[in-house]
Amino acid sequence: MPQRRLVTGRSQEPRQRFAEELRQLRARKGDSLRQLGERLGWDWSLFGKMEKGETLGGPEVVQALDQYFGTPGMLLVLWELARGDKTQFREQYRRYMALEAEATSLWYFAVSVLPGLLQTPGYAREILAAGGLRGEELEQQVGARTGRRELLEGAEAPPFRSIVSEAVLRSPLRDAGEWRNQLEHLLAMGERQDVMFHVLPLSVGPHGLMNATIMFLRLLDGRTVAYMENGYRGELIEENGPVDRLQRAYDAVRDLALSPAESQKFVLRLLEETSCDPST
Repeated sequence: MPQRRLVTGRSQEPRQRFAEELRQLRARKGDSLRQLGERLGWDWSLFGKMEKGETLGGPEVVQALDQYFGTPGMLLVLWELARGDKTQFREQYRRYMALEAEATSLWYFAVSVLPGLLQTPGYAREILAAGGLRGEELEQQVGARTGRRELLEGAEAPPFRSIVSEAVLRSPLRDAGEWRNQLEHLLAMGERQDVMFHVLPLSVGPHGLMNATIMFLRLLDGRTVAYMENGYRGELIEENGPVDRLQRAYDAVRDLALSPAESQKFVLRLLEETSCDPST
């Protein structure tokens, strides 16, 4: 079969295409981000994040953009395609991502890095770059990872509980400013009623989830599935027996972790200890 010839030269990836169209439409209007925000009544930084692919925004803002740019329905269609696109994630994660988007509640345990749903773009970029990603692929994966945070936005967001090993929070980013942003984001998320954030102190010693990051998803049909990953591979677990054993291990770890209030104080202390000087 002959390869499809590209006519416009624009990205064929839904999320990148959506961000690209936003940038081009604003440039055609001659507006700055700040002017666009003032004219539509949204914080201009939201539009900046949408144009970078860091967030898709909500349907209300996309509809307002369609009306402002005179593109009735076009941006909303691109937004829907971008929101539903799972090809932005690497193959081994796609089945999990599809289930995550439908989950009615989520539980995480993080042994080495913060959960993707809690990562800022700066944190995601440095972590992914450390894993060897560069250039366009790096930016694509940063956008995909931080875009997942939209799952926790809105009135219908599922309850989310995360237990994070103290070791994760004792491994700051090289950029102190980005690390401060990440800690501030954790504090903000921890104040939400639908988000429970726990720190597991190193002093608890060995426990049943020492060797891998694990995520649990409660699905619409009442089933719970688990996804385990380490630095090399991930595995989706759907059989009841293994999932039940992992849940018991998770519950035991939760009993050892700091309460959400104590965890907030722990993160606040780290923030106070973090230098404001990005050069240190």
